[in-house]
Amino acid sequence: MDLAEAFRNYEDKVVDQWVDYTLSSYKSSTFFKKGPDKFSNPVGGNTREALGKLFKLLTRGADPKEFVGPLDQIMRIRSIQEFSASEAVAPIHAVKHITREILAKDSERKQFIADLYDFEFAVDMAVLAAFDLYMQCREQLYKVRIKEIKTGTIILTDSKCPSNLLNKDKGDPVQIQV
Repeated sequence: MDLAEAFRNYEDKVVDQWVDYTLSSYKSSTFFKKGPDKFSNPVGGNTREALGKLFKLLTRGADPKEFVGPLDQIMRIRSIQEFSASEAVAPIHAVKHITREILAKDSERKQFIADLYDFEFAVDMAVLAAFDLYMQCREQLYKVRIKEIKTGTIILTDSKCPSNLLNKDKGDPVQIQV
């Protein structure tokens, strides 16, 4: 038995705990934890799918460039939420602790904890990539916001109906005189 086999045996358990930890960071975490479907529960479904893919990449020692796909899937969602950069990226780092804890509970696989250096280094690289992706998403959001302000579309997206602006007293309906 080796570390790769231990990863395969505990993959579902690690990913489930990782997803649970990640979704717990949201205000509506109970809703996000309910369904794995990406369409009825986009945050929960995408998080589950992306972390599953990322765990496989991390355990097989993939090139850090391959982390971008699943990390992008997570960071795009987390970047539009009310998370600071550290809060958005923190769940990626949690897999190190979850994996250590699960292996430590298994007496047959406990000895593999000392062999986790490469896995943990890969997680650290994923965290750095996630931070970069988070910042790129936030920058893109701010650019869109600035463009809305410059073009005046902010009136359409952030204010009440333009016809409402004609109202002198907001309590009165608009009177059209013929």
